[in-house]
Amino acid sequence: MKKTSLIIAISVLPFVVSCTAHHLGKKIKPSIITETVVHDTDDPAIWIHPEDASKSIIIGTDKDTDGGLFAFDLNGKIINKVPGLKRPNNVDIEYGFVLNGKKTDIAAVTERETNTVKLYSLPDLKEVGAFTVFDGETERDPMGISMYKNPATGMIYAVVGRKSGPADGYLWQYELSEKNGKITGEVIRKFGKYSGLKEIESIAVDDEMGYIYYSDEQFGVHQYYADPAKGNEELLIFGKGDFKSDVEGISIYPTSAQTGYILVSNQQKDTFNVYLREDPAKGRIAEIPVSTSESDGSEVANVNLGPKFPKGVFVAMSNGRVFHFYDWRIIEERIKSQGIK
Repeated sequence: MKKTSLIIAISVLPFVVSCTAHHLGKKIKPSIITETVVHDTDDPAIWIHPEDASKSIIIGTDKDTDGGLFAFDLNGKIINKVPGLKRPNNVDIEYGFVLNGKKTDIAAVTERETNTVKLYSLPDLKEVGAFTVFDGETERDPMGISMYKNPATGMIYAVVGRKSGPADGYLWQYELSEKNGKITGEVIRKFGKYSGLKEIESIAVDDEMGYIYYSDEQFGVHQYYADPAKGNEELLIFGKGDFKSDVEGISIYPTSAQTGYILVSNQQKDTFNVYLREDPAKGRIAEIPVSTSESDGSEVANVNLGPKFPKGVFVAMSNGRVFHFYDWRIIEERIKSQGIK
């Protein structure tokens, strides 16, 4: 899971007030609820159309032994799907992989029952590659995935998590390359601490600021450098004590090149905790109550997607085999009312 790399600059909001005692208010309502998938929605990603953002697409997984990958328009209608996947879990998107000499936007999906990452071109969802993950490990079952494009080199990576694993080296990072006209991945580092309390699923990468975040579900959110050349030092753990139970989906909304919000699902409370992108160590600045039920996957885009979503859209998985689309303006208003002046 990750944010779009496109930036809209708006005013920086500098003053933070603790919101530990605030009144959350009523649950916000989604603007759109998608058509239902077959089994169980899990994780969304957002592909921004390069010429007409109102034609952008929401990609989402349907998690089951006979699951699939679904594409929705901004009205929540199913417009394409890839059936027959073996328990697809998470999905993420990156732009501009050079495949057969042509820049190609891609979606990467973890397929748990085959220990594979599958790759699809966008927006047509044609399979363009695959590679196995966690080779040689007794604990495999890939779940979380996020893509990283190094702004300096243009190299694209997949950061992959799993159902269970060691106390250190829980995540593996794969460098993507073309081989015989298809995309494949080669592991280049193993990193990431794990509390052992439950599992790690949600991963998000901030390409511009160069950070990886992941949810250690009953512990907190870890931060590392995304560029392997910068090493495997853990930079920060935040969110400890802010969640009812599971720490889940992570989404990043930029307000400038260096500022914005990190939203993390407080799954069993049906809220999203909000942290400052520029300094998550300052702690939770807001908590947003949503109509979404037990969300464990989310994504956000900060571009004008048309009249319904002029400042972007926040997408969250919900029980009921659907995804909810929220107008970012409503979320932003609630953030400001709780802690940002």
